[in-house]
Amino acid sequence: MNYSVRLDGKVAIVTGGSRGLGAAMSRGLAAAGARVVVASRDLASCEERTAEIRATGGEALAARADAADTASLDALLDATYRAWSRLDILVNNAGINVGFRPLAELSTHDFDSMYAVNLRGPWYLASRAAPRMGVHGGGSIVNVISVGGLKPSAWLGPYAATKAGLHALTKVMAQEWAPLQIRVNAIAPGSYHSDLFDGTARALPGFEQGALQASAMKRIAATEEILGPLLYLVSDASSFTTGATLVADGGFLTL
Repeated sequence: MNYSVRLDGKVAIVTGGSRGLGAAMSRGLAAAGARVVVASRDLASCEERTAEIRATGGEALAARADAADTASLDALLDATYRAWSRLDILVNNAGINVGFRPLAELSTHDFDSMYAVNLRGPWYLASRAAPRMGVHGGGSIVNVISVGGLKPSAWLGPYAATKAGLHALTKVMAQEWAPLQIRVNAIAPGSYHSDLFDGTARALPGFEQGALQASAMKRIAATEEILGPLLYLVSDASSFTTGATLVADGGFLTL
């Protein structure tokens, strides 16, 4: 797919940026002209993505970052500013679901792990980045939530709860940081081919068929289809859009 949005001169961080939807986001932002910091817990996979970007003429930096570790997120910001002295785009994409089970079968560790990565991490990184972004004229923050946070279903308890919390925080961030010229929006994806979705489909018979039945369009989105919503939200095409959630779920039907 070819999108005409240009981000030349912009610096972007993508957490969870080395695999699945995050990898597509990293490549798409770089193709649009941004200098991209590809961040995840797996430095080797980040380096693979940055090598791909550089091979096509883009600029990228690999950084190890754990959304559950605030010191790691501080180091990510510092590395970005050492390399390029600014940050214009932050994509809070890192997320986990370690508890695809009934509520009564979840441990407190399961719940705390998802809270730390899916909710506390995005809040911490964005809240430390925003004042620094404001110094250079603002920018755009995109929080990747999930249609599960808007239309939760059984076996998605803490995952849906943390994504719903990030949905709420997105609106608070948008109000608090508008004076800094920072727009904050969310994307709520449905079922996209990614490491997370495809791995779950292999592990749980019937999972992919259920996702197809829940979609009005009766298909699973290609990974790269996330770029349309993303590039809209981080570019001047959405210059008057903040505090919004762009639902990109193929018409998810409440079961």
